[in-house]
Amino acid sequence: MKIYIKDYYQTKFGELWDKSLTDLIFETVSVLLKNNNLSACDLSAVFVGNMLSGVLDDNLLLSAKINEILSNAGLPVIRSEAACASGAVAFFNAVNFLKSGQGKTVLVLGVEKMTDFSSEEVTTALASALSGPEQLAGLTFPGAYALMAKVYLEKYGYTQEHLANVAVANHFWGSLNPKAQFRQKISVSDVLNSAYVADPLKIYDCSPISDGCAGLLLTTEKTAVEVSACSVATDTLSLSERKDLLVLDSVARSAELALTSAGVSIQEIDLLEVHDCFTIAQLLVLESLGVCGKGEAGDWFADFDQNKPFALRPVVNTSGGLKSCGHPVGATGVKQIGELFLQLSNKAGARQVSGAKVGLAQNTAGSGGLSVVSILTR
Repeated sequence: MKIYIKDYYQTKFGELWDKSLTDLIFETVSVLLKNNNLSACDLSAVFVGNMLSGVLDDNLLLSAKINEILSNAGLPVIRSEAACASGAVAFFNAVNFLKSGQGKTVLVLGVEKMTDFSSEEVTTALASALSGPEQLAGLTFPGAYALMAKVYLEKYGYTQEHLANVAVANHFWGSLNPKAQFRQKISVSDVLNSAYVADPLKIYDCSPISDGCAGLLLTTEKTAVEVSACSVATDTLSLSERKDLLVLDSVARSAELALTSAGVSIQEIDLLEVHDCFTIAQLLVLESLGVCGKGEAGDWFADFDQNKPFALRPVVNTSGGLKSCGHPVGATGVKQIGELFLQLSNKAGARQVSGAKVGLAQNTAGSGGLSVVSILTR
């Protein structure tokens, strides 16, 4: 059974003070159904990725709320929670639902409302995706990734400037994306002169707190963009249990599974949307995917030229990544796949990659405890 993407919609990502979680879902659902002349009755199911509504907003039974938005259609509405990979896991579940023959068209949503709460509340809620002992020790995600960054820089002889190059590239792409939270270009000096969050990571090394919703229509009816693979793999929850702090085994395993299933090699990938919750995360993902060798990703973005942005192949994070487009955690995995869909449909506007035929999206949960890799082909 082949699965295809029919359409994609994304709200603006950012500090959306005038919109509630329900508003964001309603906007996304309404646009997708209207643009495709569909009603709720034409859907077989809805899959939604969300991490924090039950933790921050005391709104855990999101499935029933979505059913209300769908005028009480009574459809199966299934919520997935997998930390920052919640959206991609919802996509994985939707793909397999269709492959099992249970329906013809499904809606995949990823949504998060984060900015109504203090940064302390959000940081604590996000830290629930760390192991218990690490939480008790006071570790947060900036701290966890700062540990990885320190080891990486020292082991391979890189500097903070190499991390800054990642942020500069993502902000360039974000400047071309009208739905991005941050649309300004930045320089290496901007990054280096910003304040520390957790040494060696600075403000511009970190993705923001964001609101937003993204949605995909999946179908068994042939369209221009096919879902060639979607695979999930897990690793340890605790950093202390990792064999190698700089190897994301879940990323490597999920990529191997997806590439084998799609029948392509990493060298055949034209586009990448990868998880860059922090700049160091993007470097580690590129190495774990096999795009770069071990210890080589630090130099990758040194070759990025804003005057020739399409020259560096594969092209990475044309959406702006989590860093510039924003990171409403439950929505990120759906947005990544949606960006590939736009690119492969020649609908990406100023950031369109000419001739792109194969795209890969990689979505991480926590500090690498789970990874989803999806491959789309035109």
